[in-house]
Formats: sequence, C-alpha cells, structure tokens
Amino acid sequence: MINQTLSPLRYLLRIVVLGAPRVGKTAIIRRFLGDDGFEEQYEPTTEDFHSKLYHIRGERYQLDILDASKERDFPAKRRLSILTGDIFLLVFSVTDRESFTEICSLREEIFTAKSKLTKSKENRQLPIIICGNKTDLNTSRGVQHSDICQSLGEDSVLFEVSAKDCTNLEEMFEALAVLGGLPTETRPSLHRDISIHTYQTLSSRKRNKRAMHEPCGAVHPLARRPSFSSDLRRVMGPSTPKRICMISL
Repeated sequence: MINQTLSPLRYLLRIVVLGAPRVGKTAIIRRFLGDDGFEEQYEPTTEDFHSKLYHIRGERYQLDILDASKERDFPAKRRLSILTGDIFLLVFSVTDRESFTEICSLREEIFTAKSKLTKSKENRQLPIIICGNKTDLNTSRGVQHSDICQSLGEDSVLFEVSAKDCTNLEEMFEALAVLGGLPTETRPSLHRDISIHTYQTLSSRKRNKRAMHEPCGAVHPLARRPSFSSDLRRVMGPSTPKRICMISL
C-alpha cells in the first residue's frame, strides 16, 4: 500500500484494453509500462491489471490499465469493465480481418454501454483509440487502411503500429495522454522510470523539492484489479445496492 503521507493525486484514470487474442495487446501494454523487451512467442495473458504512478511538474498522477481479454466470453463482466473505463484502446492485427471485425463490434458496445450510463446518445466523442498492430508483417496484411476508414469513419482516432519494432507507438501513447487530459510526459520516452520506493519518497509531503523537476514514473509492483463490487461502486456510486447494480448491467 502507498503511504498516506503522499501528496494527493491530481488524476486517477483507467485505460481499458480490448481486442481479440493474439493481436499484441500485452506487448503494447508492456511497451507503455517501459518494458523494452519483446516476446516473439505468444503466451496467454496472465496479468490483466497494471498501475503506473507518475510525478510530473510537482503533481501526482495514476494511470490504471485493464486488459479485459479474460472477459471476452463473459458479456456482463466485459460490460462492467467498459463502464469503469475512462479511455479505451481497441487493438486488432492488420493481418487478421476477424480481429478488426471484433473491434468494430466492441466500439459499438462501448457507445451503447456509456450512453445508457449517461442517458445520452451523444457519445461519439468518447476517448477511443483504434490500434492496428503488426505493421511489421505488412506483406501478410489482411486489413487495408481504406477498409478501416470506411468501417470506422474518418473522424476515428486510428494508429497503425508495431509493438515489435515500436513503429508509431510513441505517437499513439501521446494520443492516449491527450484524450485522457494527462501530461504528455506520461509517454514512456519523456519520463524516467524509477522504483516504487523512490517514487514514494519523492511524493511524500516532506519531499526534497529540488528532486521534483524531472518527470518520473513507477510501475506499482503490487497492483491488483479492484473487486467487482468496487467496480460497481465506481460506476453506480457507493450507496447503490449491489443487487440493483447487477440487474442494471
């Protein structure tokens, strides 16, 4: 747990990552968290919740990342994850047409879920980034850029990237910051990665102010996904009965 003597958070946001299996969601998340490695062999997702803490220009920020892959076959759970999201990253592979079809459906699901929550149909400006991964395999391309624009519309925020060779990742991470109202220094290349212990020391009320000028970030090693009841309270408010919440979902 983080020491209570830390200065207050400026922002706490959650990115929800959605997409078909084997499209590179985990690799993209690892790049965002500052991991320079790349695993060629596919391994099913084991850690689905990450938290990165930042100290930028004297302010503290927390960005939680939920990889909702495990909820692909559980619509109610996926809907709850969508409702808790502040920013959405929908990932498909440019080599896999079916994975693109899936993120088109997921985008509509996000619009529907969020509009029910806000009781408004004016949700087309939701902070959603569409990410076409695996451009390093362009010769095996199964989804053309023109097809993407035709299906999603010209106003969609779209990036074609490669988690393997980092093509366009920095630009996409900057877009995540802009959509979330976060400083651009949350981009991996614009801050220094430090340990959680160092972060806590810098962020304490008794901190050495001279050490605060350089943007820095730390991955929380003990981050765990909040319980479903906690997520329900996040969405519906602390006083809403759990049984009613489940029915509304």
